[in-house]
Amino acid sequence: MTTEDVLAEFKEAGALLEGHFILSSGLRSPVFLQKALVFRDAARTERLCKALAEGLKAAGHGPFTAIVSPAMGGIIPGYETSRHMQLPFMFVERENGEFALRRGFELTAADRVLVIEDIVTTGLSSRECIAAIEKSGAKVVAEGCLVDRSGGKADVGVPLVALATVNFPAYPADALPEDLERIPAIKPGSRGLA
Repeated sequence: MTTEDVLAEFKEAGALLEGHFILSSGLRSPVFLQKALVFRDAARTERLCKALAEGLKAAGHGPFTAIVSPAMGGIIPGYETSRHMQLPFMFVERENGEFALRRGFELTAADRVLVIEDIVTTGLSSRECIAAIEKSGAKVVAEGCLVDRSGGKADVGVPLVALATVNFPAYPADALPEDLERIPAIKPGSRGLA
């Protein structure tokens, strides 16, 4: 599946939005990928995650013993990718502001973990997820994501395999281009844009 194929899936789902958006990273962008609209379609989610699983296998970073995703956005693609790779799935979630394994999830030093994210912009949540996994003693070997919107510039600390790599512009709030400045910003969580 090519980047164009992935973006077509987002467009068909009504999930490739244009305007002025505040991303979860805090950056501003004229493009927002509303992955929840993609994930509400099980067949579409399966197509994307199966292609991601195939790409990860082809990249040769394995073998893996488990897949871990950050909650909340990574849970659906993490689970679906784990199903195609036939690996156990678990997730980290915030506890006192930091990601942690909870709900009885355990990893050991023998585990070789694949992190699965939905969309990577700066790589911050990926690095926080990886740090939480490493606290268990497990080794994070690689990360996969549906979309790397950094154009391949995000550093997550391990090899990153993206189903689609795009370079959508993203700006700090104090460095917006004039055309974006004129459009009211939409914050995550408003108008269904979580």
